[in-house]
Amino acid sequence: MTDVPNKFVIGIDLDNTLVCYDELFHGAACEERLIEPSLPKNKEKIRDAIRLLPDGENQWTRLQAIVYGTRMHAAKLFEGSDVFLRHCARLRIQTMIVCHKTRFATLDGRQVDLRQPARQWLEAKGFFSDFGLSPGDLFFESTRAEKIKRIETLHCTHFIDDLVEVFAEDAFPKETKKLLFAPHGTACTDPAAPSLTFTSWRELGRFFFDDSRL
Repeated sequence: MTDVPNKFVIGIDLDNTLVCYDELFHGAACEERLIEPSLPKNKEKIRDAIRLLPDGENQWTRLQAIVYGTRMHAAKLFEGSDVFLRHCARLRIQTMIVCHKTRFATLDGRQVDLRQPARQWLEAKGFFSDFGLSPGDLFFESTRAEKIKRIETLHCTHFIDDLVEVFAEDAFPKETKKLLFAPHGTACTDPAAPSLTFTSWRELGRFFFDDSRL
């Protein structure tokens, strides 16, 4: 295995990068009768289908409040992300989670806390006990600009995100290597946001560690 400098600081997005919501969104959307069960279990396809409905944008916003709030506990961990984080912990490579997530969302007239369910999910999955992170390595930011500023402040050498729009921002730190997580195989084609694309956490592990066991 190639030696990996522990001076790396790997920043990681949370939603749709560590947390896989495909099945959860599909189940919730079917229950709300927003999609047909035959629609693929793919969050982006579900979002696009709902946005085509009458009042679709509000319907999608409401569904997000359900999934990210009251049903967050049922979300799954992307396969291989646990192996990647444990490997980082063994090599004493610092990892941070930086997430653009507002504190509250409105659901049927009431305010739903989105951050506390995320913390509870991370704790339940072992992030703060088995994966080498502490609660102090988790950062929620209310805007994309604040998220990018946090990445800069943390001096991340690499950042892993599923949204190419984050990398396209002019303020994104130039010294931070952009790693696009695209589990459904969509590569980055935006010339304003050049990045390396990975379809799995196994691929990310091989990129960092050159280890076929990951």
